[in-house]
Amino acid sequence: MNEVKQVNAAHKVEYAAAPHVIAVAPGRFHLIGEHSWFFKDKTLSMAVNLPVYIAVSKRSDSSLKFYFKQSGERKRANLSSLKFKREDKWANAVKAIVYGYASGGFSVSGMDVTVYSDILPSAGFGITTAIKAASAVAIRALFNMKCSDVEMLQAIERGNKLFLEIGNYNADNYAAVYSKAGKLLITDHSKGTYDYVEFPFKDKVLLLTDARVPRISVWNEKSIHEAANALLLGELRERKKNVYGGWRYEKNVTDVNEVLAVVSEDTRRKLLCIMREHDDVLNARDALKKNDFGKFARAVNHSHASMKELFEISCPEIDWILKRVGELEPNLEQLSNPVTCGRITGKGFGRCLYAFMRDSDKMNFKSKLAEYERIFGFHPSTYEVVPADGAHIVKA
Repeated sequence: MNEVKQVNAAHKVEYAAAPHVIAVAPGRFHLIGEHSWFFKDKTLSMAVNLPVYIAVSKRSDSSLKFYFKQSGERKRANLSSLKFKREDKWANAVKAIVYGYASGGFSVSGMDVTVYSDILPSAGFGITTAIKAASAVAIRALFNMKCSDVEMLQAIERGNKLFLEIGNYNADNYAAVYSKAGKLLITDHSKGTYDYVEFPFKDKVLLLTDARVPRISVWNEKSIHEAANALLLGELRERKKNVYGGWRYEKNVTDVNEVLAVVSEDTRRKLLCIMREHDDVLNARDALKKNDFGKFARAVNHSHASMKELFEISCPEIDWILKRVGELEPNLEQLSNPVTCGRITGKGFGRCLYAFMRDSDKMNFKSKLAEYERIFGFHPSTYEVVPADGAHIVKA
């Protein structure tokens, strides 16, 4: 029985009726640039084959019932009193989409909803965003809405801002909705647009790992998101016609230090990290275009070093795992042209990482994770992933 049949069966058992619509959306992670969105920069993302399914069917009343198959949890709400409730956890993501459509003038009624995902939202990997994207696609189809993808994204944005009271992050939504199998997606936050780049490294295995380290914020990331800091970085931008996106940051160290001299040393380091991330995204894109894994790996590894040393969001556990990734290449002469790479991933202070390696290195890497568990006491979860399609309807 495939996953779609399992979703269909779960909905039938829970609600004594087959779903009218089933939608699926991919998990997602950001390779580079997830912390520079506030400064209107670029983010390189990959939607991956960690699917979230949403099954929906209409009700004859205004009730909303939610069921998460894997967790066995059930939640309920009503259209007439739709509110955010902390205890509703994952169901708030679906409610936000219902709110987003209703507040935008689209007609909705009561419905039964089944969420089906082998990975819980708490793990990261864009699962909460996938719940929203799949819900948006499913609800649009359920009520035959005359609603474009752009209007659907606006509904998601309303749900985020007005119902969940969180910011919108275009790279999350674009990756969940617009991604294509075999491609990565680059979001240009200054223009509100996205672009594709082929993923050429067919000889590499990509492993996403949840290190299971408790999420501890060592500093408030919002402290860097000040208009004054954005203006400073704006002074350091240079127009470049031959550069993807049309600009790069100033390279002259003296000029950079002069502009950033007005902020604290801690803020200066984090702004330098944002500038380095811009170059890392561009270098990674160029490497993807040229099928140059060595250059791509150097950009990824350089980005992790920035996250660790300048942005200060890594931790000893993740650094330990990534050091083992680097050691998968025993020939020190090849380190200038690496065959592996990896980086912490996740907005804020994530506990996840990704690693590219040769298929022959996979078992060695997993043995290192077993050693990690013995040393640190956390039981990691690892998933082998490939680029996947964005949210869409599937047949029940």
